[in-house]
Amino acid sequence: MRRLLLGGVAVLLLFLGGACRQQDDSFEQKVKQALVYQMREYPESTLKDVYKNFFQDRYGPGHLLSDTAAAGAYLRRELASYTEITGPYFEPTGWEGNFYRVNLSVIKQQLVPYEDFFSAFVRSVQGITPVPVSEWKEEWGRILQIIEREYPSMAEFENDRRDIAALLDSGGYVVHHSPNFEKRYAPHYRIIEKSIFEAEILPRLP
Repeated sequence: MRRLLLGGVAVLLLFLGGACRQQDDSFEQKVKQALVYQMREYPESTLKDVYKNFFQDRYGPGHLLSDTAAAGAYLRRELASYTEITGPYFEPTGWEGNFYRVNLSVIKQQLVPYEDFFSAFVRSVQGITPVPVSEWKEEWGRILQIIEREYPSMAEFENDRRDIAALLDSGGYVVHHSPNFEKRYAPHYRIIEKSIFEAEILPRLP
């Protein structure tokens, strides 16, 4: 009986070990896919720009919506601040694609009414359980190892790595796009939860 039990435990451990390896392989593959897209579409990205994409996938737009009225006023000001439209209508965030970055061009080109867009944006924080920064810090560490292997010559890498580490150590997690990214790509978007976007926004896009 004891041999049978030990044999069963051994089989279970082998199964769990294999499952963990599969999860690790899947994680790395998805992170690499996200990195390939980022560096293909935005080759002048710095580590902070890459980090921003991954933290948005984990936290969504919650940090922008502590004050809904202020968020609405800021969105209207941003819409009025520019005329040249750049970038795709939408793109998934991070390695899981929990959210989409949705270009404000969908409003400016009258594809989606402002009220519908803002409602989708606000509702994208509902049901989100904030991830403890300690947990996100661990996940970012795994992502960073892959970035270091795949893109070791990324601009401002060491400075950004130190800044992000200090931010996480202090309990923060939010960063802004790098000045170069802002200048080169002029990003104007909001983060919308995947199921809301796919049900309410995507069907209206060409």
